[in-house]
Amino acid sequence: MRAAMSPTLRACHTNGGKSMKYKWIWFDLDDTLIDFHTNSHMALRVIYDECGLERFFRSPDEWTDTYESHNLTLWERYSHAEITQDFLRLDRFATPLRPHWSGDEDSLKDFSRQLDPLYLTRLAEQTALIEGACEILAYLRAHAYNIGVLSNGFKDVQHRKLSNTGLDRFVDLMVLSDDIGINKPDPRLYLHAMQQAAATDPSLHVMIGDNRDTDIAGALAAGWRPILLDAGADALKVDGKVTITPRLDLLKELF
Repeated sequence: MRAAMSPTLRACHTNGGKSMKYKWIWFDLDDTLIDFHTNSHMALRVIYDECGLERFFRSPDEWTDTYESHNLTLWERYSHAEITQDFLRLDRFATPLRPHWSGDEDSLKDFSRQLDPLYLTRLAEQTALIEGACEILAYLRAHAYNIGVLSNGFKDVQHRKLSNTGLDRFVDLMVLSDDIGINKPDPRLYLHAMQQAAATDPSLHVMIGDNRDTDIAGALAAGWRPILLDAGADALKVDGKVTITPRLDLLKELF
């Protein structure tokens, strides 16, 4: 039996949750639909073996831990337009390698530039999804919603990831920060998405993502309804203007 809905959620539900008020349901891609952490970890371990990174790190875990910590910092800076994409893609390899590198800086950068496309290729080959991703997308498709993906990820890999995981069969439109050189949370990216969708009324759009500082902040600034995917939440609930869900399948309660 379905659990009783809280008064706050019931009000949200009645005021547009299960009506067709919303026309476009947008998802972030990485760590919202695709299990980026698992897929990236696997890709990093593959290139550890392929590129002989045991020369520099004592174990695959030391390599992945060092890379992932630094990469997270770079992505936070990139989302706030503090660094360029080119810098991120070079430095996420160069900085972890630098303490172990015996050659000069130019050779380090050359090697790092070789690692980047290989990593992205191996990343796109991984297909782990967030639990419930296909289920909720199929549900929304069956209920006649338009489905979009709005991502800060790089265009030379996001389309491959969408295709290789099979999620492309559900998605009507993918809009990337690469398309216009502007990242979430900048509301101009959300405006661009609305223009691409030919639906420029913000009240028609919902943004579902795992990052409060990018996905949710941008949605609020753009006038979209924001839904935060937070695995640490104890239930589907409303916190101010933000709906929070611990699982994707619970979104059926809202649409």
